[in-house]
Amino acid sequence: MAGSNQTPYYTPTSKPSPSTHLFSSWRRLNLYCSLAAITFLCCACYYAGQLQHTTTTVGLHLSNIASNCFSSQNTTSPVFSSSPVSSSQLDFTTHHSAGDGAGGAVVPDDTVKIYPPCDVKYSEYTPCEDPTRSLKYNRDRLIYRERHCPEKSEFLKCRIPAPYGYKNPFKWPMSRDLAWYANVPHKELTVEKAVQNWIRFEGDRFRFPGGGTMFPNGADAYIDDIGKLINLKDGSIRTALDTGCGVASWGAYLLSRNILAISFAPRDTHEAQVQFALERGVPALIGVIASKRLPYPSRAFDMAHCSRCLIPWGEHDGTYLIEVDRVLRPGGYWILSGPPIHWRKYWKGWERTKEDLNAEQTKIEKVARSLCWKKFVEKDDIAIWQKPYNHLQCKELLKASKNPPMCPAQDPDRAWYTEIETCLTSLPEVSSEEKVAGGQLEKWPKRLHAIPPRISRGTLNGVTSDTFNKDSQQWKRRVSYYKTVNNQLGQPGRYRNLLDMNAYLGGFAANLVDDPVWVMNIVPAEAKVNTLGVIYERGLIGTYQSWCEAMSTYPRTYDLIHADSVFTLYKDGCEMEDILLEMDRILRPEGSVIIRDDVDILIKVKSITDGLNWDSQIVDHEDGPLEREKLLFAVKSYWTAPSIQES
Repeated sequence: MAGSNQTPYYTPTSKPSPSTHLFSSWRRLNLYCSLAAITFLCCACYYAGQLQHTTTTVGLHLSNIASNCFSSQNTTSPVFSSSPVSSSQLDFTTHHSAGDGAGGAVVPDDTVKIYPPCDVKYSEYTPCEDPTRSLKYNRDRLIYRERHCPEKSEFLKCRIPAPYGYKNPFKWPMSRDLAWYANVPHKELTVEKAVQNWIRFEGDRFRFPGGGTMFPNGADAYIDDIGKLINLKDGSIRTALDTGCGVASWGAYLLSRNILAISFAPRDTHEAQVQFALERGVPALIGVIASKRLPYPSRAFDMAHCSRCLIPWGEHDGTYLIEVDRVLRPGGYWILSGPPIHWRKYWKGWERTKEDLNAEQTKIEKVARSLCWKKFVEKDDIAIWQKPYNHLQCKELLKASKNPPMCPAQDPDRAWYTEIETCLTSLPEVSSEEKVAGGQLEKWPKRLHAIPPRISRGTLNGVTSDTFNKDSQQWKRRVSYYKTVNNQLGQPGRYRNLLDMNAYLGGFAANLVDDPVWVMNIVPAEAKVNTLGVIYERGLIGTYQSWCEAMSTYPRTYDLIHADSVFTLYKDGCEMEDILLEMDRILRPEGSVIIRDDVDILIKVKSITDGLNWDSQIVDHEDGPLEREKLLFAVKSYWTAPSIQES
């Protein structure tokens, strides 16, 4: 079996023999044992007075202090490690490129709650987009495809299995073109979309030729055609949104042009299209435009795209195009290909009448004009509109037409279960027609480190330019420290899909942009300050999420999950085990986790991760052992559902 000759997982309870350096340090300790004992007692008494915690908690801290004061003598603590360099190392490497780890059994421990494997029928379980539950909801406007999460009493308390035969995904950029069949065992699209060159089945794998319904010659050539109409090379376009994405080939081929796209599509009859996108290493979410706002802030995307996405843009008073306008940056582009564009050529192939297609395009044109968009260009199969840079002239036009009206005063960035409104989101005020509403952005890559306009304009409570600069420096130091603990973090190809569960200003992601990875930055719905707009202004991507609920993604989405103070944020909101079970669901086998939090919280976290069969260890803060905040590094074990013969 592949991987059977690899080094087995390293665990914190299996330690190496002491080194020569350790032996010499022990000899020195014997010479100065009296002084060391006095030092230890002083340290212990000082910390006991300072921490003022319960007897149990103080005992844990004192054992950690003892570890630090006598580091040459005690380096075998199963919970704490005071030095990531000299302490035992977790094994962050992958070992399984073929299905050789069925079962997922956890060694029993009376002090740890064990979480058993779920039934194999849950291997692709998406709690808030469950096809069975969705049937209870209104089918009008695809409302039943929106998020509908289970009640707390319905939460699964088991670990979602990978399908039998699961293999580590191909490394980027090979993963753009290839995925293992065992990881996403669905052939439906290879038949349904065979003539459109979406996906092909080849033996034990899928191949993605890069085709699409409206770009049979490949996404690369299609993007080149777009690039002849708008500038994709000067850094002015960095963030993009692909609605109804298929297998996300458009987003996949934009990455080589330094354009970062979020692709979304519902969990529908095109089985596993978002799952294929994620397996390819392309940013994607399960989602649909229906009755709720898209989970992104206003003015987020430089470009939005629909290629035969089947969204009725001209219907329902233009509601869906109004929502695209909210998330599109001033001066941003909306690209449409497929019906009804170029209907005079394709009407027979689309099996629709000329009159019907002409009426559809007329409606779309009317809605676009009502939003003050200008028709930038229409050439062959592609039409492009541009949003105005500000609303100075638009407000005068809307006073006359009042269709749609300007939205009343509201928070345009609020987008977690927020109803879509049929009114135009007003842009920030400007002093002249030449000004960009909300502030001019630097071109990529300068915008990553420039002060974001939302901060420089003082629109975020308590977040200043000084805050931003200090945060940037802090995360530069933190990510550097992470790489000393997890030496795989800096190795190209080990990780591809990353998640930051509490991103704040995007500092974690900003310090990984030179690596072949992408980061989905989450701003929790419960966060005190909504900073997701800042993350987009930096040229990064993300979404809103409450971690009391499941994320809109498939199991085994992410290679690495980063959680900064997440459990402190939710300590009075939802159960710690439910958050960790969700992390386990969306983390790939042999995926890694980095959790930053208070030491008392991390000890509780570790007791749960032990029950999830993660290999984990708590290490000191990058500023040293005197900080209460510690870090938990963990690796999810490799296991799969049993084979059909075994089940």
